[in-house]
Amino acid sequence: MNKKIYAHLSLLGAACAWGLMSPIGKIAMEDAISGLSMAYFRMLGGAVCFWLASFLAPREKVSAHDLKLLFFASLLGIVCNQGCFTFGISLTSPINAPIVATTAPIITMIVAAIYLKEPITGKKFTGVVLGSIGALTLILSSSVANSAKEGNIWGDLLCLVSQFCFCLYLILFKEVIARYNIFTLMKWMFTYAAIVFLPFALSDINSIPFAEVEPKIWLSVAYVVFGGTFVAYILMMIGQKALRPTVVSMYNYMQPIAGTAVSIALGMATFGVMKGIAVVLVFVGVYFVTQSKSREQVLAEKAEEKK
Repeated sequence: MNKKIYAHLSLLGAACAWGLMSPIGKIAMEDAISGLSMAYFRMLGGAVCFWLASFLAPREKVSAHDLKLLFFASLLGIVCNQGCFTFGISLTSPINAPIVATTAPIITMIVAAIYLKEPITGKKFTGVVLGSIGALTLILSSSVANSAKEGNIWGDLLCLVSQFCFCLYLILFKEVIARYNIFTLMKWMFTYAAIVFLPFALSDINSIPFAEVEPKIWLSVAYVVFGGTFVAYILMMIGQKALRPTVVSMYNYMQPIAGTAVSIALGMATFGVMKGIAVVLVFVGVYFVTQSKSREQVLAEKAEEKK
């Protein structure tokens, strides 16, 4: 199979896995499993999966300096990102969470402009405005909802914060991420995250009546840990190695599509006019951002004009 086609299929699989995580995780968190407990199970399960997988991957020695960097990377990329997102899912609609996740390319563009001095072109500016209006429309429509199926403003905001933290992680720790393979990175980051997050989730975990939890709940937890975390991260890295970042970010579109389809099919959420408008605005906004020129392209065009 062509390498690029394989990369596209991998990204499609990762996006669908993350999109399905919202409604499936919601099933578990409507019963005995709290949002904090689910977030911790995801971190601990991810650590176990990646450590086991690392024994089959090429061995890499991580320097003491990089181990420190990976600790702080785990705070942003896993503890804050996954903690806020998983807890946010427990509060909001399983449709809202993946829709908010599509704002990640917009947030990345803003942070990159500040930190990496990426140019803000007309397309980027238009995308930011449209995407921001879409996200605000979604959040504000949740604040006046009359049903739990319509979402919750605090849950939506937590999901938005999780995206911001992940974007910071990608930009601030870009160099250390590039130095190691996915298994080396993730085994250390998930281990750090499981240790740091334990005090926040311990009380909730202790209150779980394990013997009374139905098998379908544990199956939902297993999917979040294995499918929505372990498998999804591997697929994402396969795509990132072969395709440009702008192409990779386009696959965020599949998250709300997958999450919405399953949520409506299971009767877990509704999809009204306001959410439809929000989806369109976010999609159009992200499209403009991902189609805009990078810093390298702008510099190359200027150099060509001087010739």
